[in-house]
Amino acid sequence: MYKYLKNDIPASIVVFFVALPLCLGIALASDAPPLSGLISGIIGGIIVGFISKSKIGVSGPAAGLAAIVASAISSLGSFELFLSAVVLAGIIQILFGVLKMGVIGYYFPNSVIKGMLTGIGIIIILKQIPHFFGYDNEAEGADSFLEPSGENTFSAIGHIFENITLGALIIGVIGLFIILFWDIVLTKKHSFFKIIQGSLIAVFVGTILQIIFSNIPDLLIDGKHLVQVPVPKNISDYGSFLSFPDFSKIFSIEILTIAFTLALVASLETLLSVEATDKLDPEKNITPTNRELFAQGFGNIASGFIGGLPITQVIVRSSANVQSNGKTKMSAILHGILLLVSVLTIPTILNHIPKSVLASILIIVGFKLAKPSLFKKMFSLGWTQFLPFIVTVIVIVVTNLLYGIFIGLVIGFAVILIKNYQNSVFLNKKEFDDSNVIQMTFAEEISFLNKAAIQKELFNLPENSRLELDITKTTYLDYDIVEILEDFVIQSKNKNIFVHLKSERGIVDNPTSYIEFFKLKKQIN
Repeated sequence: MYKYLKNDIPASIVVFFVALPLCLGIALASDAPPLSGLISGIIGGIIVGFISKSKIGVSGPAAGLAAIVASAISSLGSFELFLSAVVLAGIIQILFGVLKMGVIGYYFPNSVIKGMLTGIGIIIILKQIPHFFGYDNEAEGADSFLEPSGENTFSAIGHIFENITLGALIIGVIGLFIILFWDIVLTKKHSFFKIIQGSLIAVFVGTILQIIFSNIPDLLIDGKHLVQVPVPKNISDYGSFLSFPDFSKIFSIEILTIAFTLALVASLETLLSVEATDKLDPEKNITPTNRELFAQGFGNIASGFIGGLPITQVIVRSSANVQSNGKTKMSAILHGILLLVSVLTIPTILNHIPKSVLASILIIVGFKLAKPSLFKKMFSLGWTQFLPFIVTVIVIVVTNLLYGIFIGLVIGFAVILIKNYQNSVFLNKKEFDDSNVIQMTFAEEISFLNKAAIQKELFNLPENSRLELDITKTTYLDYDIVEILEDFVIQSKNKNIFVHLKSERGIVDNPTSYIEFFKLKKQIN
């Protein structure tokens, strides 16, 4: 783990700068104390990071829970009562892990997962554009189309030209230029520029410029356009910032209902994030989902006990970690430590960071999640992949994350019914006692519902074995399964597994790309 510190330390700093305003913004959007978002970010990084086996996933407060949290706090009439529901939700999540409910995550089609990633990318860009121009009418981290101010995502963008903060815009543009120049030009010049991220330089330069602009009336940036971390007057003030759960009504129907809702929604968001993050992982590691639920449960118990918001694994921070070349869970843990140390020691310095320079970082993160080439690729895969994908994207953008995923799933299952490609007998596996040879024969039709079992079988193949994979009788192979096989190329090399593939397209040993192989025409005997 420690040999990758040269990758994980710079990545953790980038994730820290991404997480800092999001933690504060999500707390504001949840009608909770500002410090509660930072507490959940710290615990999500350190405690969940240590317990989880996700190498690149990052946990913290989630924008998708903001509306549920705000409603729960309002209905209970007390933040302390709400914290008891968070603790109980954590216990329920641990039970979910013990009951092995993490397998649910495998039953989301890739088209919906990719639609979720793309939709989140577009939302990040659209929501950060006003902050980039210095129009901070909405809290950082919000993801709903309709805003509390009465505006929506598009109307807020339409009003930015009436509310431009010149100093913030200049810093945002310079920050964006630094990041792009760093990534496109400098990283190709010397390996040093791959270790030190352009995002860090952008934040440093943006903060220095903000201090300089504070002496220039036309470029002055008000406090509302800067990061706003609570600043204690003395050490004892930190204790007064914390809130603790009130368990006096822990067994009331209202608390139990809120706890179960939080556990269910947080677990769903976590499992979707795990699936999506594993897709982004260049190493194609597979996160144990039941262990992840277990880790999230412990994180929520700890968060609830000291005044934090509910925790999930989150895509924005996880994708920033991947894009910053994070390699192990140390990057997530270190980002949590950075949040803790900075809040305790340098809150005043953090409050000089302009939101516009952080917006420039997030805009790049969003673009990498929602590249135009992905739309072209999904369209080329046919309507069975493109329809759930594009519907998920659109619904996420015009409503919110949870609605988008739900509608995308409905469309995905409708496609299954229309194609009628479900088949209960999909895989025949045979092992020989006296040799290290495993035969797998796929059935006539394979859908994404078979993902979990096929992935498990491939992942559990022993090292230095021989896999004879027969798909000659398979007439329909869902693209999700093709991607699992594509990921298996790397796994098979790492475990020295020899693959002998038989199909109507021919016979090949150790295929380098299953995606390219299945583009070949079937051979006619």
